[in-house]
Amino acid sequence: MFDNAPTAVMQRSRGLARAGFALRDGAVRLTELQQAGSGKAMLPRLAGDVPEVVFLNTSGGLTSGDRLGFDLTVGPRARVCATTQTAERAYSADSDAAKVDMTARVGAGGRLDWLPQETLLYEGSNLTRRTTIDLAGDATCLLCESLVLGRLAMGEEPQFARLDDRRLIRRDHRPVWADALRLNPAALGRQASPALLGGARAMAVIAFVTQGAEDALPPVRQLLTEPEVTAAASGWDGRLLVRLLARDGWPLRRQLARVLHLLSGRPLPRVWQMHGVLA
Repeated sequence: MFDNAPTAVMQRSRGLARAGFALRDGAVRLTELQQAGSGKAMLPRLAGDVPEVVFLNTSGGLTSGDRLGFDLTVGPRARVCATTQTAERAYSADSDAAKVDMTARVGAGGRLDWLPQETLLYEGSNLTRRTTIDLAGDATCLLCESLVLGRLAMGEEPQFARLDDRRLIRRDHRPVWADALRLNPAALGRQASPALLGGARAMAVIAFVTQGAEDALPPVRQLLTEPEVTAAASGWDGRLLVRLLARDGWPLRRQLARVLHLLSGRPLPRVWQMHGVLA
């Protein structure tokens, strides 16, 4: 009876937000701002020596076929902190993966702190994400990305979520750090090996790329004391990496906050709302 009924075509979100900054007359100033679709950029702190840009996705989350892009340019000798307004949510996807691309360029002597809030994967989600940051000369990058699998307080433990996540930092067009994470039902199973997740439902990576980054390794290791968080750090040849696993997102966030405060030398972006966490 319904053989000739038209197939429903679901609406998909498209979003792109782009911002650029440059050092002019002794201050870091906004030079470019573009927004399209669900991609937006807020600028809560333009005054001062380190402006903040807050990217957001007004669609409320990501599902099959959605596309979201963030793009940032930091000029020579300028410093910018970029983050996201809240946790990005990947919802159940019944077909193609949702795709997110973050790209940035940092001029010689400049610095980018890319500190997005966590990505939350729900059951059945399917997300592909690419983060590419190009550094010129002696530019610096501090990157933090974190992932939470479901909401522990709601009893959510996704078993069929999928994630293909790749990060790349280049200096003068040459890769200096590349990282990839692929999650699928085999990795998320309840009997997952400790070599995979070992029961963890929250994880994060911090990458600090700058000349002498390895010198920060001893003080970073001294901070890796948060209960219920397993963490390890290494440093070599202008790179410092920290990896963290936890059962829940809150202790992970507390540990991240302490390390990021040390490596950035500044308070966390206000949207993180971490009142008293460094006490």
